[in-house]
Amino acid sequence: MSTDVDVRAWLRDRGAETIEHPGGTLYAHLCRVRDRLAELGQEPAVQTAGLAHAVYGTDGFDVALLDRTDRDALRDLVGADAEALVYLYGACDRKRSWPRLATTGTVHDRFTGETTTVRGDQLTPLIDLSIVNELDVLDHLPRVSDRHVAYLRGLFAAWAPAASAAVRGEVARVLGPEVSG
Repeated sequence: MSTDVDVRAWLRDRGAETIEHPGGTLYAHLCRVRDRLAELGQEPAVQTAGLAHAVYGTDGFDVALLDRTDRDALRDLVGADAEALVYLYGACDRKRSWPRLATTGTVHDRFTGETTTVRGDQLTPLIDLSIVNELDVLDHLPRVSDRHVAYLRGLFAAWAPAASAAVRGEVARVLGPEVSG
């Protein structure tokens, strides 16, 4: 398993610094998500997953830095736990999975069409990563519709029982205490 510096270099080598994303580049976004997860006290594997969370593309950002069939390459770089979280995050069909994620613990895999039950130790990290990602995007969009913010407030409130206390606190700080559950 590589260091954070190695993962950052790998992302740059894959062109993450040249891909536009709210707040600058995909690389900057990935680094901000990782850093915010660290500030919120997340485990190192979750922080690393935050740094690499969009490597396979996502349902909301369909630019891949690595083909999902080459999971071993990312696993060797970031470790098995971080790679598994990156895959879940990238594979997640948001429309089908997000509304009931905290209660069912299931992810509809947009790559395979299968439904996966998230391991108990992965649910909170997946929800925390998803929230922190969305908060970073909100922070860096020049204009966000009231409708989108209302959607995220409702979603984060539904996820609150499965989110970590630190991430619930961050949601309350950014979107108001009524969202943190």
